[in-house]
Amino acid sequence: MGCDGGTIPKRHELVKGPRKVEKVDKNAELVARWHYCALSQEKLRRPIVACELGRLYNKDAIIEFLLDKSADKTPMEAASHIRSIKNVTELNLADNPAWSGDKESIKGDKYDDIQSARFICPVVGLEMNGRHRFCFLRSCGCVFSERALKAIKAEVCHK
Repeated sequence: MGCDGGTIPKRHELVKGPRKVEKVDKNAELVARWHYCALSQEKLRRPIVACELGRLYNKDAIIEFLLDKSADKTPMEAASHIRSIKNVTELNLADNPAWSGDKESIKGDKYDDIQSARFICPVVGLEMNGRHRFCFLRSCGCVFSERALKAIKAEVCHK
């Protein structure tokens, strides 16, 4: 009936091929960029700052990184280009009224939509979930979607 010693296994049954490389889920990677600090990997909380590369950080994580200049600590790759607090801009983000992430107690018995965003574009209303491009103005820190900046075509902040 099988496995009784009367069967001879073939080579493909005995020899395992090379392992397939695991691919990173693009949606999960984009969500992680908009929900977690690039330096400390903690959830983003106000005040949120951004560098010229567009990475988002918690401000307290950046301050701790800049204060701890000990020789035994290796510089973090995510913030190696930041030399002072002047290299980052504090962001003025508009809250999403439809987002209820921190308002409810998480018991694990509800569906957590990772595509819903905590912040939105104040002009167009697009959610900041990684699907659309967003820009910030270094002078005031206001954050807009790229679509809104193309529609406005102004050099100054809308506020």
